Amino acid sequence: MENNKIDGSSLAMAALDDIPQPKENAKHITGLVKESGTITGYQLSDGAVVSKEEGVQLAKAGEISGVGVAHRKDTEYLKSLPDGTENNNLSSLPTVKS
Repeated sequence: MENNKIDGSSLAMAALDDIPQPKENAKHITGLVKESGTITGYQLSDGAVVSKEEGVQLAKAGEISGVGVAHRKDTEYLKSLPDGTENNNLSSLPTVKS
């Protein structure tokens, strides 16, 4: 009997619209900017804070590593690429001020 089980990481990867190839010097996300619990931006490893839209464009250009691009309705946003580690998921990152 064939095993058709789909693991969680495969499902998570399938939910992404784009998985950009990061450049060698790509930054990573170290914090989230939130307004009323909604992510509105990202803090990058160089200390820069960018809007959610800027973060998506930077990721698509290979400037941010460890993320893929997904969408909800007409809004694109970043999601962590599944790697089996919970502590680097975007939802586990601290909230920072913009």
